[in-house]
Amino acid sequence: MRAGAPTLVLVAAAGLFAAGALGLVRAGVAAEKASSSFKAPRTSWGDPDLQGVWDYRTITPLERRPEIGDREYYTDQEIAQLEGRAARRLDEAPDTSVQTNLVHADYLTDPGRHVDESRRTSLIVDPKSGRVPPLTPEAQARQEKAAAARAAAGLPPGGRVDSYLDRPLYERCITRGLPATIMPTLYNNNIRISQSPGYVAIVHELIHETRVVPLGGQFGHVRSYLGESRGHWEGDTLVVETRNFNGRAGFRGAGENLVLTERYTRVAPDKIDFRLTFADATQWTQPWTVAYFMRTTADAELYEYACHEGNYGMRNILEEARDAERAAAAQAKP
Repeated sequence: MRAGAPTLVLVAAAGLFAAGALGLVRAGVAAEKASSSFKAPRTSWGDPDLQGVWDYRTITPLERRPEIGDREYYTDQEIAQLEGRAARRLDEAPDTSVQTNLVHADYLTDPGRHVDESRRTSLIVDPKSGRVPPLTPEAQARQEKAAAARAAAGLPPGGRVDSYLDRPLYERCITRGLPATIMPTLYNNNIRISQSPGYVAIVHELIHETRVVPLGGQFGHVRSYLGESRGHWEGDTLVVETRNFNGRAGFRGAGENLVLTERYTRVAPDKIDFRLTFADATQWTQPWTVAYFMRTTADAELYEYACHEGNYGMRNILEEARDAERAAAAQAKP
C-alpha cells in the first residue's frame, strides 16, 4: 500500500462515522417533531389519558459500558449486533451441557430483544457520562463499615445470605422495592396504569404490587417498602414524587432518604416517554436520571405473578442442608 493510504482510510472512516452520527441526530429531531405534534387523549374528566398496559423491556444497560467511552448513541452496526445476540439468546435452545437436570434460566427470562428506541448507549441520561454519580464520603464510609461487619462475622463478601432467616425480600415474594420494580430487568417488565378523578393507580406485574397515587395533598409520616407517592400534572406529563421509604428495600445503598421523581408523558398512541430521577444527598454526589420508552399494544395484558406458588427454593435449600448434615454425622460416627 502506498504511503499515506492508512491516513486516507482513517479520514474516510471518520467521515462515515460523522455521517452516521448526523443521521442519528436528524432521526432524533424528526422523532421529537412527530412527538410534539401528538395530542394526548383525555379522560372523561379532562386529565391526560395514560391508561393501559405498558411494556418497558429493553436491553439497553443502565450505565454506559466502558468500551463505549463518552459516546451517547449506538451505531446501526452496534444495534444489529446487540439485538442479534438478544434474539439468539431468546430463540435458540440453551446449552445444557454444563447444567443437567435443571430448568435453564434462559427459559424463564424475557429481558427483551431491542435497545431503547432512543438509541442511547445507557438508560442514564443525566449525568452525561451515562453512569451513576460517585458516592458521597458518608456513603463510602457506610459501605466500608458494612463490609467490615460482615468480615468480622465470618460472612462472605457481596451480600450473600446463608440462612433461611435472612433471605432477601425479593426472594420471599414480598417486594422488590422502588425504584427496582420499575427498572428494566429479566422479566415482568410491565405496568398497568388506571385513572380516576384525583387518583392514579400503577400496578406492577413484578410481585403484583399496586401504588395508589393521590393527585395533590401533603406527604404524611408513614414509611413503607414502596414509600409514599404523590402526583400532579405538568401539562400532559404526570409527575409522581415518592419519599418516606422505610429503608428495608434499598436501592444501591440508598434507603430512607431517597426521593424519586417519575415523569410519564404520552407521546404517541402506543408510547410513553418515561423519566425517573434519583435524589439522595447522603448517597450520591448529585441527582441522576434515567429515561426510556414504554410501549403498548391493543392486546397487551398483565399476567398473574404467581411467586410463592412455584417457589421451591427455600424448601430445597433446607432439604439439601439437612441431607448434608445427616451425611456428615454418619461419616463422623466411629
